[in-house]
Amino acid sequence: QVQLVESGGGLAQAGGSLRLTCAASGRASNLYTVGWFRQAPGKEREFVALIARSGSSTTSADSVKGRFTISRDNAKNKNTVYLQMNNLKREDTAVYYCGADLWGRRSTDQRQYAYWGQGTQVTVSP
Repeated sequence: QVQLVESGGGLAQAGGSLRLTCAASGRASNLYTVGWFRQAPGKEREFVALIARSGSSTTSADSVKGRFTISRDNAKNKNTVYLQMNNLKREDTAVYYCGADLWGRRSTDQRQYAYWGQGTQVTVSP
């Protein structure tokens, strides 16, 4: 079983920053590909960024490149993935979810992610 818990969401002004955290636990949780996705009201869930199990390979959506950075800490007993969000824009407002792909693929397709956290709300004000 895999558990994912997101935190760090909140209210930020446009141009500001937030750091989201995805804490993973469960068997071999440091071996998963972890992806961040977001869903704005009335819209489909969309890919934001992913990081491979080793942390050496990342992929980001064009809409967040240069502003968001994904990283992970696989230290013993601390399997955590971060999403540093800088220069936030109003269109970044959404519920952000982290997902885990136990097969270690590097897919931007949410259907490849079997486990999900409960989500954390990010709201960007003008």
